[in-house]
Amino acid sequence: MSQQDKRSRRRRPSDERNDVRRKKRHSNRKNTSDRHRRRRKVKKRENKLSRTIGLVLAIVQLVATGIFMAGIFKLNMLPTKYVVAATVALVLFWGIILASQFFFKKNAITITGKVFSILISIVLIFLSYYLFKVSGTVSQISGGDYKVDKVVVAVMKDNSAETLEDAKDYTFGVQYKMNGDQIKQTVQAINEELGTEIKTEEYDTLAEQAEALHDGKVDAIIYNQGFTGVLEEAFEGYEDNTKVIYSHDIKTEIEDTSSDVEVKNDTFSVYISGIDVYGAIETNSRSDVNIIAEVNPTTHQILLVTTPRDYYVEIPEVSGGQKDKLTHAGIYGVDKSMKTLEKLYDTNLDFYARVNFTSLITMVDALGGVNVESEYAFTTSEDSGLVMDVVQGTNHFNGKQALAFSRERQNVPGGDNQRGKDQQAVITAMIKKMVSPAILTGANGILNSVSGNVETNMSEDQIQELIKTQLSENPQWTITSMAAEGTGDTQYCYSYSGKPLYVMQPNQESVDAIKEAMDKVENGETLEGGTTTE
Repeated sequence: MSQQDKRSRRRRPSDERNDVRRKKRHSNRKNTSDRHRRRRKVKKRENKLSRTIGLVLAIVQLVATGIFMAGIFKLNMLPTKYVVAATVALVLFWGIILASQFFFKKNAITITGKVFSILISIVLIFLSYYLFKVSGTVSQISGGDYKVDKVVVAVMKDNSAETLEDAKDYTFGVQYKMNGDQIKQTVQAINEELGTEIKTEEYDTLAEQAEALHDGKVDAIIYNQGFTGVLEEAFEGYEDNTKVIYSHDIKTEIEDTSSDVEVKNDTFSVYISGIDVYGAIETNSRSDVNIIAEVNPTTHQILLVTTPRDYYVEIPEVSGGQKDKLTHAGIYGVDKSMKTLEKLYDTNLDFYARVNFTSLITMVDALGGVNVESEYAFTTSEDSGLVMDVVQGTNHFNGKQALAFSRERQNVPGGDNQRGKDQQAVITAMIKKMVSPAILTGANGILNSVSGNVETNMSEDQIQELIKTQLSENPQWTITSMAAEGTGDTQYCYSYSGKPLYVMQPNQESVDAIKEAMDKVENGETLEGGTTTE
């Protein structure tokens, strides 16, 4: 090998350094390229995951939207314009959310879209629950088609028996001339429960039963609990001196009194019955509140007519021509109360709505209280359930106060006649609150209050149509109140023949005036002296 070749093969230090640099640069470029590839892969995976999550959220939102719209259509109370607006808005929101997930890489827009999708879905699910709850409540209170008679076994307060088993060797006083089938069913149920046949002593009237119990001739009596108030009228302190050790519920279908009237366009009437019990609304009891609401949806007029509980009238299909207190008609069922008032005013009642003490208290409280106008200043008695001062003019009442005001008759001028007017004043105040925007703030509480505490034979469709019309048109209603009047008297009553009871003899002039006013409302004529809702 030549010397020149040897020199050429000999590497210079600088060349070696250059080689090292070149290799290092190549390695760096390779590493950089690898990092970029890894980053692209990670970015690609992240974008894919982001789109997948976005798709899942969009699907969840779509399902929530579908459930919400199903709730709106099932509720069928919102005006069409609101339903259309809600549908367009929800579809638009869904389209925007979907676009943000597929037309943009992962960035602030996609993240914001996901957050909004989650929030919208949560809101829709919550609102859907609310809508279905409202619909369920309407279904529950509508279409009332049965009544419950509670037949009880009562003994004296100081009797040692606490259960039916304790009384199996007792003699039971019974009477079969009134509600005889119910009493016989209960006796049979008692025999089956005890496994033996009880000893009974038959009487002709409820009064004789009660006297026999009080005098110790029998150990217990069996009767319809709806008559407890009647016994209290005849024997002061009856409830305090007796106790119930057994009860048997008998469910009976109510005669269909509902109407297919078009509530949006046609005049209709609602009998509002306030029964004097707490608890189950289906239980038959005396009707202490008897108000007819004559409603003309075209002229937006409501005529409230109250009839005193002690009005001395016939109970069709029950009393056989004999007269009784109006309140006692409720013992035989709300349909019998309706027939009694239909005969009195020569009219047809389309619907009924039953409320009890529980529902009045909870509904007024759910409304945030009501402003009630009182004609007089007075202090309620203990019998009203709450002693309180009432001022002449406007009073703001909570539920218990409104109930006490409605029940008072001893200390208010006019007694029974004025009590009916005061009941109308409470109903008027509630109607005003219910048709105002304030209803929205207490809607959930109102739903809870009416569920199980209000019953009507108005159909679900008719209730929905009424609410939809009010929300759509928001009309001002004119509410006029009238009260039937009469004079106090003492007479024998069909439901209790033991002794004469306090009754009110109808004032025919006031009855005729009410008939005339009902005709005017039905014919679209305007009544004077009404109060207008806001």
